[in-house]
Amino acid sequence: MPTIMYSYSTTYHSNNMAKVAVVTGSSSGIGYETSLLLARNQFTTYATMRNLNKSEGLREIAAKEKIPLKVAQLDVNNDSSVDNAVDSIIKENGKINLLVNNAGYDLFGSLEEASIEEIREQFETNFFGVVRTTKAVVPTMRKQGSGTIVNISSVGGRLGLTPFGTAYHASKFAIEGLTESQRHELADFNINIILVEPGAIRSNFVDNIKTVKGFDSNKSPYAKTVQQMFQGLESFFASSSQPVDVAQVILIAVNSPSPELRYPVGKDAESIFKARTELSDRDLEKWVRESYMEKKGFVR
Repeated sequence: MPTIMYSYSTTYHSNNMAKVAVVTGSSSGIGYETSLLLARNQFTTYATMRNLNKSEGLREIAAKEKIPLKVAQLDVNNDSSVDNAVDSIIKENGKINLLVNNAGYDLFGSLEEASIEEIREQFETNFFGVVRTTKAVVPTMRKQGSGTIVNISSVGGRLGLTPFGTAYHASKFAIEGLTESQRHELADFNINIILVEPGAIRSNFVDNIKTVKGFDSNKSPYAKTVQQMFQGLESFFASSSQPVDVAQVILIAVNSPSPELRYPVGKDAESIFKARTELSDRDLEKWVRESYMEKKGFVR
């Protein structure tokens, strides 16, 4: 069974009216801020993560503020871990009202230099991790007759913005298709599925980017392009949003009586989606390359 650490007063636990939320990838960044914001708004919140050694900060805040926050071990790449965590939460509360599928990372490198195994691992976390947790909570939500699932996608889930993120973009495109289709499947059961699409976010996500093992800056035929891209991305991240900005959009979406399918986050995201609708494919590709190669940033 998963390890669950209690960090809030029993007055919240006795409130059967409180909504129960599960957030994956909560050790930092978007998941961290979302777990705190939901708990501060009286959701009984399970901040889940693979490594509980990273939970100290959340537990300290929860104890200090006396908010209904719990920390639970959940590895989205492991069937048993997901099933045990969800079963334990349901046993304790009798319900799950909200799932936020946030866990994910970015694999950096050209498709040529990435191994098949590295690409599979990218999909294992970013796509199949979402599939596992969603499959685990849907039966309970269906029996309840209500529920909300938030899938954290990206502007890179609707537009292949940069080179060297082929596996990441593909995994997020897959999340978009999954969400659109399953939204139809579950509509009759009053289960909402929402896409949140952040632009650049200042968080540990960037620090946790994994570079493909086959990339060697001294030998790679892509080395020059990689250098140009990183120089251009400085302007991209200069106008980035904070993880709490994403959390606030999530809170707005889940509290809406009739939520939209998509919620972009950040001025850069708005500019990118505007360009996507107004420009031809050729002009869009040119604009994107100019934006990150020539340090202009994604502003229109």
